[in-house]
Amino acid sequence: QVQLVESGGGLVQAGGSLRLSCAASGRTFSGYGMGWFRQAPGKEREFVGAINWSGGNTYYADLVKGRFTISRDNAKNTVYLRMNSLKPEDTAVYYCARADYYNGYGLNERGSYHYWGQGTQVTVSS
Repeated sequence: QVQLVESGGGLVQAGGSLRLSCAASGRTFSGYGMGWFRQAPGKEREFVGAINWSGGNTYYADLVKGRFTISRDNAKNTVYLRMNSLKPEDTAVYYCARADYYNGYGLNERGSYHYWGQGTQVTVSS
C-alpha cells in the first residue's frame, strides 16, 4: 500500500523559509497528482498546492501564491514544498497526499486524494 512520510517542518521566524519533503513508497508514484494541505488548530484542513503527474502543471491557494513552490522528482518518489516569506498565519500541520486517478474532483479539493501522510508541524514566530 502507499505510504507517505513528510519531513522538514520546524520552527522559523517570520520572513524565513522552509522546505518540506514528502517521500512515497509502495505503489507507483509517477502516475498520480500530489497535493499539500495544512490544518491549523481549530480550523479545517485547507488546500495549499498541488502538482500534476508529470510536474508540468502546478496549482496554489491564493494565500500562498508567489511564496510557495511545489515540485516533484518522480525518480526519487518525492514531492517538495518550498515555503518562502513565511508568516505567522502559515503555522499549521502540513500534510502531503496522493491523488487518485481523475474522479471528478480537482487537485485543489480533498476529494481528489485517497492517501495521506501523518503531517509535519510548521511554526512561524513573529
